[in-house]
Amino acid sequence: MRLLHTLREDIDAIKHRDPAARTTLEVLSYPGLHAIWLHRIAHRMWNTRIPPRELFRTLARWLAAFSRALTGVEIHPGARIGRRLVIDHGMGVVIGETAEIGDDVLIYHQVTLGGTSLQRVKRHPTIGNNVLIGMGAKVIGAIRVGDNCRIGANAVVNRDVPANCTVVGVPGRVVARDGLRVAPDEPVMDNLINRADPQAELIRELRQRVELMEQHIEKLGQHLADHEAAGLSVDGRSAECGGSGAR
Repeated sequence: MRLLHTLREDIDAIKHRDPAARTTLEVLSYPGLHAIWLHRIAHRMWNTRIPPRELFRTLARWLAAFSRALTGVEIHPGARIGRRLVIDHGMGVVIGETAEIGDDVLIYHQVTLGGTSLQRVKRHPTIGNNVLIGMGAKVIGAIRVGDNCRIGANAVVNRDVPANCTVVGVPGRVVARDGLRVAPDEPVMDNLINRADPQAELIRELRQRVELMEQHIEKLGQHLADHEAAGLSVDGRSAECGGSGAR
């Protein structure tokens, strides 16, 4: 009964989140739903304590590979996924081994929940409840995204995000919190994501230097042109004087 209840929740979540889903038969054709159901099986196999455990883990990896080939969604069997996850369209979604996803999360295509460490530690993001991750977004590292957050399309997030925030850009920055717009220079409490990007500062300084050099070169060119013009006029007057003396 619990399994049937979970499956029904997954179907109802898609109907609630996707206006294109009209009937249960339509929802049953969704690759994102197939990926979630196959992952639930693979995750149970991955965490089983029945010996030989390594055999079950190998089977779980093969099932995950089959799911990827079938749906275009790659979810490591070790990833922890909460209830009512919706993967809309799904193609290109990658969810790493130590990723954790809360309840009522919506993920669009080309999203990556990736890691930054080569050590066998917690290296993938933890996503809170009721989070929306827009298409193409990259959430990287052992960071936490708080409840009720919105990650914009193609954003790159590599710092913790407090709850109730909207994040956009590369690197990701908080533009709204608790429904209120955040000023660019305003610090966001415990959020580290709005700190100045040193690379952006360096690029800005280089642009200023290039502009100064271009202005300096332009002035030198104008000065040289004036000097050459003055020299030609002097030569012209000298030639006329010489001709008059000859006559």
